[in-house]
Amino acid sequence: MSDAAPIDVSSPRFTAFEGQRRLISGSLQEVALAVKRRAASPASSASGPVLIFDDSSGRTIDFDPRGSDAQMLARLAPTDVAAQPRGRGRPRLGVAAREVTLLPRHWQWLGTQAGGASVALRRLVEEASRASRAKDDMRRRQDTAYRFMVAIAGDQPGFEEAARALFAADQPRLLAEIARWPSDVREHLVALAYP
Repeated sequence: MSDAAPIDVSSPRFTAFEGQRRLISGSLQEVALAVKRRAASPASSASGPVLIFDDSSGRTIDFDPRGSDAQMLARLAPTDVAAQPRGRGRPRLGVAAREVTLLPRHWQWLGTQAGGASVALRRLVEEASRASRAKDDMRRRQDTAYRFMVAIAGDQPGFEEAARALFAADQPRLLAEIARWPSDVREHLVALAYP
């Protein structure tokens, strides 16, 4: 699991696969406990490696199963945000100060807006995010499904055509291309791409 991403403990759902068979889907704690128990069983190496996917990103995750169940779960617990140093902005409101680089004419226009540059920029960002929400959601689902596909089905027949169909948002063609894939992989891919 060398390409594993840092664990996003806020993600609501994770799925573990042993080879190309789905073991369990659920919270990180549920999946981690099931994977730890599976690794301890004598038949664990027979079906292939166990990969755990963050269903919100499609990325594989890695965790440390050593120690007792309680010790392992404690390592998976979210870190205390309050203990981190406070940055600029209005952190209680979720506002963070970051650098923005604009041309002088942009700064000039922003300076003439009611409420100032920050209010104008927030308004513009909100309008743009509302206008592109459906497109952004589809792209996020495609990226998530593709990461999952690459990790678990990169050697399956029709992979390249399935990837093209996924990014073309052609569900019937995608379903046709993955029809011969293992059912657990196929079902999970479709659930990620078309929830």
